Amino acid sequence: MIRRAVAVTLAITAFASGCTFVPRYQRPAAAVAAAFPSGPAYRTAGPAAGTSAHNLPAQQIGWSDFFRDPRLRRLIELALANNRDLRVSAIRVAELAAQYRIVRADLLPQIDASAEQSKSRVPRDLAPGGVTNSNVYSVGLGAASWELDFWGRIRSLKQQALAQYLATAQARKAAQISLVSQVADQYLTVRAYDEQLKVTRETLSTAEASYQLAKLQFNVGTGSELDLREAEGITEQARADLAGETRLRAQAENALTLLVGEPLPAQLPPPLTLNQQELLTDIPAGLPSELLTRRPDIIEAEQTLRAANANIGAARAAFFPRITLTGQAGTESRSLSGLFAPGSAVWSFAPQISLPIFSGGANLANLDLAQLQKNEAIAQYQKAIQTAFR
Repeated sequence: MIRRAVAVTLAITAFASGCTFVPRYQRPAAAVAAAFPSGPAYRTAGPAAGTSAHNLPAQQIGWSDFFRDPRLRRLIELALANNRDLRVSAIRVAELAAQYRIVRADLLPQIDASAEQSKSRVPRDLAPGGVTNSNVYSVGLGAASWELDFWGRIRSLKQQALAQYLATAQARKAAQISLVSQVADQYLTVRAYDEQLKVTRETLSTAEASYQLAKLQFNVGTGSELDLREAEGITEQARADLAGETRLRAQAENALTLLVGEPLPAQLPPPLTLNQQELLTDIPAGLPSELLTRRPDIIEAEQTLRAANANIGAARAAFFPRITLTGQAGTESRSLSGLFAPGSAVWSFAPQISLPIFSGGANLANLDLAQLQKNEAIAQYQKAIQTAFR
């Protein structure tokens, strides 16, 4: 009897495995032109100082090939290892992977093993056969509330969880690329302040020398007080510029330290000047269609759209009955030694079906919400493409 029930259950599950209400996914049209703009305004200027990329596609160029400054490379390595925002992104990916496994597990029955002993006593006048004490041992396996996914509700949620996981993984890639860019930008800002401070210190030194000369000429009577005050003003202005630039340089280094995720090590490779950076200059833009398949921010937006599309299937399935199975099989005996004796087998099988009749419009509202979330995801996907082209 048990084997027949299990066989029927498996057959029904296999029959229903292909049923789903998830809409067929179609990639939305890109809200951009089919080709990059051209014309005099888009012509590349003359060759800039830098190193040729030899027409390599951007996705084949690593950040270590793009940046030649050994100090900058070391700072980027430290940032990739210690930046807290990037670490949170990695943990978020692991969280979504675990969430996907949780949802996927709902497709399979949860089987538990149990062992139980129960003792009871009733008054003699109420005990059948005059037996007042009873002792029952039981051992068995049970499957609790296994939902048969006839309408694809759980499979829709599984697709949604998978798409959310993939979107989060792409978000981590985009965050890593952004972090490399931010560290490089902030490092070059610090280097620019270093060179500007060098010029300002030289200017202040020259201004102080001019002031001392004007003061000497004024003291011996060969110079006017106006010349002295002008030299003094130029000196004070140079000193104020030095103080302001020193403050800005410190703020830039603090921002760089935050990106790196730890105090900047004392032992770093010697830096290059701005003129020695030799950044790559001729990286090709690539075809418009390549942006859709290679940029992690666009892939993230599309996976988010796929998740919203799968959620519609789960919302639609909520209008249909839910069928759950609860079963248990084992042995039961009044004595521990008789647990596995012939004739001690027990089993129970309890299918249940629940049909939504009235929910106050909640199911319809959930379906409307899922449709609106998909429309929002479409707009965000198209916006991601527009941002990528910009």
